[in-house]
Amino acid sequence: MPMTGDQLRRLWTKFFVDRDHSPVPSAGLIPHHPRAPMFTNAGMNQFLPYILGEEQAAHARATSVQKCVRIKGKHDDIENIGRSPYHFTFFEMLGNFSFGDYFKEGAIPLAWELSTEVLGYDGDRIWATVFLDDDDAFEIWRDVVGLPAERIQRMGDDNFWQMGDTGPCGPCSELFYDVGPERGAEGGPAHGGEDRYLEFWNLVFMQFDRQPDGSMPPLPRKIIDTGAGFERNLLLLNGLDSVFETDMLRPIVAAAERATNKRYGESEPVDIALRILADHARSISFLISDGVFPSNEERGYVLRRIIRRAVRQAYMLGVDKNVTPALVDGTVEVMGEAYPDLARNADFVKGVVEREEDSFRRTLKSGMARLDEELERSPTRIGGPVAFQLHDTFGFPIELTRELAAERGAAVDEEGFAAAMEEQRRRAKESAKGQAHTDAEDYRQVLEQFGTTEFTGYTEYETKARILKVVPRDDEAVEVFLDRTPFYAEGGGQVGDTGTITSETGVGRVHDTTYALPGLHRHVVQMVDGELHEGQEVTAAIDAERRNAIRRNHTGTHLLHWALREVLGGHVKQQGSLVSPEYLRFDFSHHSPVSPEDMEQIESLVNGRILDNEPVRAYTTSKEHAEQLGAIAFFGDKYGDFVRVVEAGDRSMELCGGTHVGALGMIGPVKVTSEGSIGANMRRIFALTGTGTLERVKQDERILERAADLLRTQPEELPEALERALARQRELEQEVKALRSHQVKDAARALRPGPVIVARQDGFDQDQLKDMAVFARDEHKPNAVVLIGTPDGERVVVVAAVAKDSGLEAGKLAGEAGRVVGGGGGGKGDVAVAGGKDPSKIDEALEAMRARLSS
Repeated sequence: MPMTGDQLRRLWTKFFVDRDHSPVPSAGLIPHHPRAPMFTNAGMNQFLPYILGEEQAAHARATSVQKCVRIKGKHDDIENIGRSPYHFTFFEMLGNFSFGDYFKEGAIPLAWELSTEVLGYDGDRIWATVFLDDDDAFEIWRDVVGLPAERIQRMGDDNFWQMGDTGPCGPCSELFYDVGPERGAEGGPAHGGEDRYLEFWNLVFMQFDRQPDGSMPPLPRKIIDTGAGFERNLLLLNGLDSVFETDMLRPIVAAAERATNKRYGESEPVDIALRILADHARSISFLISDGVFPSNEERGYVLRRIIRRAVRQAYMLGVDKNVTPALVDGTVEVMGEAYPDLARNADFVKGVVEREEDSFRRTLKSGMARLDEELERSPTRIGGPVAFQLHDTFGFPIELTRELAAERGAAVDEEGFAAAMEEQRRRAKESAKGQAHTDAEDYRQVLEQFGTTEFTGYTEYETKARILKVVPRDDEAVEVFLDRTPFYAEGGGQVGDTGTITSETGVGRVHDTTYALPGLHRHVVQMVDGELHEGQEVTAAIDAERRNAIRRNHTGTHLLHWALREVLGGHVKQQGSLVSPEYLRFDFSHHSPVSPEDMEQIESLVNGRILDNEPVRAYTTSKEHAEQLGAIAFFGDKYGDFVRVVEAGDRSMELCGGTHVGALGMIGPVKVTSEGSIGANMRRIFALTGTGTLERVKQDERILERAADLLRTQPEELPEALERALARQRELEQEVKALRSHQVKDAARALRPGPVIVARQDGFDQDQLKDMAVFARDEHKPNAVVLIGTPDGERVVVVAAVAKDSGLEAGKLAGEAGRVVGGGGGGKGDVAVAGGKDPSKIDEALEAMRARLSS
């Protein structure tokens, strides 16, 4: 019976779980450890913190089936894809690991037992290699396992693993299977044919820590890291000649056949192209699902290169339609059960590849023509400027140009290409000098690459989403773009949502949501913990309580609009609005203030509809149909061919993209708090709904109770008590006025009579001092009276009163005195006032007036 891929995964995992290994899920293809490679390319990548001693291992023993991408490794894999039966860019790695538990004495017998007793390999055809001086491994193979010494070969650098120039390293032992003399010469892995002796498992014994000086002290604990190629094992266990014949790849080859209308086996060039399409389909699908997107930088560049390489293969087969979405479907059909995330993200992945293929196909034909033209001119070499033009104008990655040239026996002027690229960077840098930074290009790229944001907020408050782009801001916040979101972006008068975006590496607080470009939601995020990375799957959750308040206010706005038109007339039109969680604001056209009686009727109509609790219905229809239904559109708004209609009960129908309650009763009571003018024939209403209205009622009740307590009465008797208090206040004010008048007159009588009276009088305000001067003039009959004083110690008041036949001018006298005390004043007539700001100069002003009048 043939062994399927699903069976192999289950057998592997069960074997090690039965032997006390913890099953660890596959990590994503984007590693986050600083010393990890660009893509996850081995099972050990996710255990780097344990291997490097940065974290305590969560398991003493572990096993995994890890998805991997390797574009370049020991072999230049991508150029061998399709031509070699054993190479691929995407693969799965079966692994078992020990962190300070067993070492060689455990790993080697476990590998032999699983290979021969569970998977069914013929032990007489298994060979092992060990490092040159690794006597321990040699003896375990020979003495414990029983492998004949002639099938254990010592080898050099190929059997010594190291993570880098420094760090963990150690010898390794590889297992090979002899597929038969028809595939090559005998002599074992060290000396025989490489197509005859196929490696299927590598056991790495990490025991040293290489230092910068080359020394290798032992690690604090020894680590086992093994990796068995999943596809290679399927090939061997089923006696196949190519990995593309396994049940993990042959159905994807069939998907490529359907997409290209070609048949596997019809010719070698077709077979190579179909195998490339099948391999690249897996890398493309998993990389995008795990958060890598086509771009001109780092991981995105590698993905773009793979996609465009696949598209070029289809183009060479004469296919002029998109093939990548069908390849994604084929991949999901084969691998979606083992990797549910891939199945869940299938539509998203297809959207990304379709847009990328569309973009490349627009320039592919003309780019190939330019390439042909150059090779006709120079059959053996593509010049650097032309390679740059193919990259910059036609979207050909340099690797693709190099590959196309090699197929025709030509080389590429790599130095000339590099120089052209450097010159482009220099020009871009120069042109950017002195220009204000703008993120508009980032926004356009996101929109072109991924399309508009899918808004899920009409039906859910929490959404699983993927980060498409993270753009830093100057204020330490970041702008996060998601493929789908429950966050409403500010628009139509409704404020943007707030909430959180959470990933496995961080939590961000969304402070606002707006449109960066039409249809593209921008989440303004302040990080609370950790970081958010592009490509990550996240949970986007809005502030539900805040959103509910906004919904109440928005539907309340629609009801207010309807009621205003009912009471004031059909001329009323919305001119603007603000829908926030705290209140609503509604601007409308009307020629006069809304009377209290009309406002009372408007409130009654609104609250009456709310008590009826009619359903609120929202649906999308054509603009023409919406107009036929009588839906109201708003000032200045632009609408497409299809519009969203919101029916708030059976009386209100408007075009609206905002969020609303499900039934009118959910709004709660509505209370208009103010109404006023904001311009000619323009009015503005502020109102509350729901809990806002209830809080306002409670606040008013507290104020009434406080006022009643102060007046020593009950709230319901407050008006009468207030009338009594006001009447008493008026009586007291009259009494005080009379007493003050007597005081002023007494002070005037006390002034020393003479031809002129100049005196200081503090503690009196301007009116009182004026009365005093007039009374003194009439009482004592002088030619002039000048009184100066400070009512409060800070200001100065000056009053001058003159006899009508004195020939003096009161205004001039008051003005002169005012200037002395830092002020001024005057006027015409026989009484004038002035003021100043410097009480310390009052006596100086009095002396000036005495001198002035005595002369």
